Amino acid sequence: MAALNPYLIFNGNCEEAFNFYKSVFGVEFQMISKFKDIPGHECPVGDENKIMHVALPIGKDGDLLMGSDSGMGEVTIGNNFAISVSASSEEETKKFFNGLSEGGKITMPLASTFWSPLFGMLTDKYGVDWMLGVNNQQS
Repeated sequence: MAALNPYLIFNGNCEEAFNFYKSVFGVEFQMISKFKDIPGHECPVGDENKIMHVALPIGKDGDLLMGSDSGMGEVTIGNNFAISVSASSEEETKKFFNGLSEGGKITMPLASTFWSPLFGMLTDKYGVDWMLGVNNQQS
């Protein structure tokens, strides 16, 4: 079965963003590599330490949050997608929501909804939109 893994493209601050996400979710990178690590590839001066690929495992089913720094010019971040996280409990939902909203903007405070006992939305300090809720199958 295929897995859906959101892939985020940044304008040079991918490593900073993923270190932040790593601290919120309390997990280690599955993989992180920089453009200078590509065998036989000459990257432009100043791009050597930018992230070519990073994978951060989130959840118990092999779900990954992936990302890189743009190698193709400026990108607009955060206005064309959202990442949905279904947590296993209200406590976990609150932990993730509070961590991700630090320095960001809450667009829908955590509250009970008809689809989840606890759900909320926010834009983190990197401009990424998140939807966080409790997985009803585990409540």
